[in-house]
Amino acid sequence: SDDNDVSRWLDYLLASFSQVDPTISDTASQLVGRGVDSEAVERTLIALVRSIAARPREIVLVLDDLHSLTDAASRWTLQWLLDQAPRNLHFVLVCRGAPPVSLSRLRAQQSVFELGFRDLRFSQGETEAFLKSKLDAIDRRTAQRLYELTDGWVAGLQLLSIGWSRKRDLQNTKFVSRGQIQDEQSFTDYFEHEILSKLSKAEYALLEAASICNRFCASLCAALLGKAEDSDRIGSLLASLVTQNVFIIPVETSDRETWYRFHPLLGETMRARLRQRPEVQRLQYHRAAWFWFRDHGYVDEAVRHALSANEAPAAAELLDQYGQDLLARGQFRNMNSLVRQLPEQEIQSRVNLRLWMARSQLLARELDACAESLQRLGADLPADDASAQFALALVKATLAVASDDTDAAMRVLPQMLHPPADADPAAIGGRDNILSWLYMHRADYELARRIQLTAPATRADGVPLLGSPGGRLQGRCLVGLSYALEGQIIEAERIYRDVLYESEQRGTSCIDPACLAAALLGEALYELNDPSAALQLLEDRVDVLERVSIPDSVLRVLSVLSASHWLAGRRQEALAYLDRLEDYAVGLKLDRLVAHSLGEQVRRHLEQSEFEAAKRKLATLEEIGQKHPKSGSHLGDEIFTIVARAQVRFDVAVGRYEAAAARLGPLIEVCEARGHQQIVAMLRLQNALVAKRRGMLDEAGKATLAALRLGHRLGLVRSLLDADTSALDLIRWYGDELGFDVLLSFYVERLGDAEASAQTAAPAPRNDGAESRTAVLESLSDRELDVIRLLSQAFPNKKIARALGLSPDTVKWHLKNIYGKLGVAGRDDAVSRMRDLGWNADGPAPSTS
Repeated sequence: SDDNDVSRWLDYLLASFSQVDPTISDTASQLVGRGVDSEAVERTLIALVRSIAARPREIVLVLDDLHSLTDAASRWTLQWLLDQAPRNLHFVLVCRGAPPVSLSRLRAQQSVFELGFRDLRFSQGETEAFLKSKLDAIDRRTAQRLYELTDGWVAGLQLLSIGWSRKRDLQNTKFVSRGQIQDEQSFTDYFEHEILSKLSKAEYALLEAASICNRFCASLCAALLGKAEDSDRIGSLLASLVTQNVFIIPVETSDRETWYRFHPLLGETMRARLRQRPEVQRLQYHRAAWFWFRDHGYVDEAVRHALSANEAPAAAELLDQYGQDLLARGQFRNMNSLVRQLPEQEIQSRVNLRLWMARSQLLARELDACAESLQRLGADLPADDASAQFALALVKATLAVASDDTDAAMRVLPQMLHPPADADPAAIGGRDNILSWLYMHRADYELARRIQLTAPATRADGVPLLGSPGGRLQGRCLVGLSYALEGQIIEAERIYRDVLYESEQRGTSCIDPACLAAALLGEALYELNDPSAALQLLEDRVDVLERVSIPDSVLRVLSVLSASHWLAGRRQEALAYLDRLEDYAVGLKLDRLVAHSLGEQVRRHLEQSEFEAAKRKLATLEEIGQKHPKSGSHLGDEIFTIVARAQVRFDVAVGRYEAAAARLGPLIEVCEARGHQQIVAMLRLQNALVAKRRGMLDEAGKATLAALRLGHRLGLVRSLLDADTSALDLIRWYGDELGFDVLLSFYVERLGDAEASAQTAAPAPRNDGAESRTAVLESLSDRELDVIRLLSQAFPNKKIARALGLSPDTVKWHLKNIYGKLGVAGRDDAVSRMRDLGWNADGPAPSTS
């Protein structure tokens, strides 16, 4: 069926949980449309089970007709859910035969209760009670006869009771004397002889036509039968069939018109009969359904029926014309599924569909494939097709942003400056946001803001564009970022908070600006010395942020999480986030982000006096610097800055102050030219430190004063305190000379207070009783204990995943559960807590099954 597809299956799965509580599926729904590969699907499932686990109540997921789930990817998702389900999630699986998933592990854990046919059959007494509830009057002899015919099979009893109620004469039912009705085939045979054969010609024609649809209503059936004027009569006929218990079921919807669906066995029977009719009849029905769904705005169903009518060009034309409507409603996954059903030649003959395929590759992070698609499309487009050329330029620029390639985006800039008159409003909004992003990277912050503040409100069909990548909420975030890059952190923080609040009020339609605002706000909170608030904001969002955000945002998020954990004394957790950043960047071939991770790793190793480890990381970083020499390009200049800053830290750590001083002068000039005022303030303080250690006290004082004045003007805190482990000592040394400057003296006091508050107090010793310790240890699953055992050996996530045969995302999910059960915030705390509980880390080796 149309539902037997992993995209549609996930949509229905999330919708089912949303009926219990919409918030359960919120985070998972934010990952919709970001790919259908196993990694993307697993991220969605992890987000779902995390939300379920956070609820105090038990939840039961009922899956009927499980034998119909034949798609391998869909079966994999169900198997994953069964294997990784939290303790408050339970399953009821209903299947005609053996379920298409493995229950062996659950059986071994005695976590499965299985019922077969013999368990479900009614006894003779239950049969009589059931029949009496269905029929006005039935004698015991008739009830016994029906029981014998069905062997207590409930579906068979229901059918026979319908037939008996019509005739009131069991002996005249010739079919039932030929055998029992105890399986689906005999059900179908009986259905055909005793139910369908008794329908009027009009009733049968109605059901046959409707069988091509997953759902149907009166006006649709009238169109299928070519009798649009008879919609009211057909509506009455459908209602009558429901009253007669002919196994069609009303579907609850918000539509004014009543919708119905078939009982699965009736649907199978009707479709089997329809397959025996001439193909021209089936094609006629699908063609009529295609027209009806198209005219009533159900684009996805119209496309599916057009394809079933062997009208692939028409299906492609529908998506070409109305696909943007699906995207505006957030149906990325549905759009992706529909386009991929089209023949390749139909996609290649339409610019909009080719652009969508490129966008879908972009969403799935298939960056190389997207680049190839755009290259081929560019070669095929006429040079004078302004609209198509503008749309192509916009996707190219978006790819450049997703690839963290500012230089490539700059090359496309001229093509975006003059959009055609008929450009889509969403495209104009997207163009404006990309322009702001580019101008910020050129340090033209005022122009970046002007684009956002002077642009008219973008609308689509009269509705303001807010949540899309081209929406104004995204643009407001960029205005905040322009202030932050200038060092105006407090102004930026206000904007981020407002955008985040408004985005969250609007739900999943505003996931993009919500993610960007959260990432930028986390960075601002850390700078303003509130690392605990940054952790609280970002920790639960990091998986979604990593999946849906641009690389620049991912860099900010993972860097802030690492730095915040470091301040709290959680060294393993801090380094794990830097490893995660490096893995992310290597996977997408993003050298700038790899360099950032390596630069921070150099810094952290030096702070722990691990000079050999720092030296190895610095050597790897310098190789990246040689690959991208300073040449005036954005990438080359930034990597030069990252490498030089790491070299300065290493020189200072090993006492090479002359070398550090030689590097700092040119480095400060580059950062000033690029408008990176936060970095300039940090570098000036490092310059002061180097001068002091060289005995140049006057120069040290001047450099410290310059750093403090800049930091005070910009409202900086952590940028100065993180300049060096002895930064505060240097500031206080010079602060004694600042008595005449009230503003700077007060600023120095604030920095001192900030450093004191950032030092997290050691957790108070726990006084766990024996029962409490046992309860905590018993709450951990065998798999979680395996993970903790490897944590105690300082394994990073990748090695834990390899050792246990898990994906890195599943390891992260287990870690989150472990931290919650132990009441800790990170790896170091988890291992320490387990030791306090008396756990033996040297127990049996972890199972890899």
